[in-house]
Amino acid sequence: MLIGIHGSGTTESAAKIIKKILDDAEIKSFSITKSTSKQADCVIVLGGDKGVRNYFHKTFDSTLPILGISEGEASGFLAQIDLREFASYADILKRQKYTIEEVPRLGVKIDGKNVYPVLNDVAVFSSKSAMLMEHTLRVNGEEVWHDNSDGIIVSTPIGSSAYSMSAGGPVLFQDSAVFEILSVNSLDVTRRPIIVSNSSSIEIDDISARLHCEVVLDGLDRYKVNNTVECAQFFPAAKIIRLKKNSTAISALAKKVHLAEELLSMSPSSKLLLKTLEYEGALTQKDLANKTLLPSRTVRMALSHLLKRGYIKKKISIRDARQKIYEISKIE
Repeated sequence: MLIGIHGSGTTESAAKIIKKILDDAEIKSFSITKSTSKQADCVIVLGGDKGVRNYFHKTFDSTLPILGISEGEASGFLAQIDLREFASYADILKRQKYTIEEVPRLGVKIDGKNVYPVLNDVAVFSSKSAMLMEHTLRVNGEEVWHDNSDGIIVSTPIGSSAYSMSAGGPVLFQDSAVFEILSVNSLDVTRRPIIVSNSSSIEIDDISARLHCEVVLDGLDRYKVNNTVECAQFFPAAKIIRLKKNSTAISALAKKVHLAEELLSMSPSSKLLLKTLEYEGALTQKDLANKTLLPSRTVRMALSHLLKRGYIKKKISIRDARQKIYEISKIE
């Protein structure tokens, strides 16, 4: 068995730990780089859910099954194994006694140009918050609505528990053969999310606002859009290795729904910090202030609240011992 190790944006020490564990289990491995030409049986991706999303955004062979590993205790949908527990699963990996889950992806075109496929969602918003965006939604060529709202989100089942859930959309089970479309804060109070077959072609056009509009892919990258965004199922699907018998999408979903119920009583700043940590991974207080645009004092108060409630944890940065970094705690 030959395993590739991909650790973009992670520390070298984490990749070294993985390699040593594989060596001890007599599993051959190599680090994946742009110049690598070896063919692996599967790939270990470090960096948690964000690392897995970044991996599939790049031009690596997406037909290979991926094992996502986080470096903290935050449990995710894509990376459900923690670095500290990986050694206990090495033998299962060696004997290939795992299951492979196929996670659907959305192919995206912006003004007729292809961009990378996404795992979670495609969001279209005005480039400035609190500004209405006008758009027309078409499914399979037929107009569904013409709307004025804060924006629109097209989500996969696995992404339905992320941005769209925070915006009031339904949570979809991971094996559902559908996509979700959600107009965010529409002026039409009767507007509701819609569910379409994953074989549908989704087009958002006539996009306009007082300032230019942007497409946000998986909560990571922003692209300017002039008029049209097209979405359709992308093949092949992402293949995710599941080592834990009880680490299914449904169990992860149950934990996240529990957190969502508790989120209702939180302040808006605390909610924003949690969503930022979910998408970005571990961050310093300064990083959180820069990404959320919240005042430093507000960030400090929100972090204090989240720490007391046990939603996040604080630890010393490996790169700089003088800095503290924050990340989401595992929800039991």
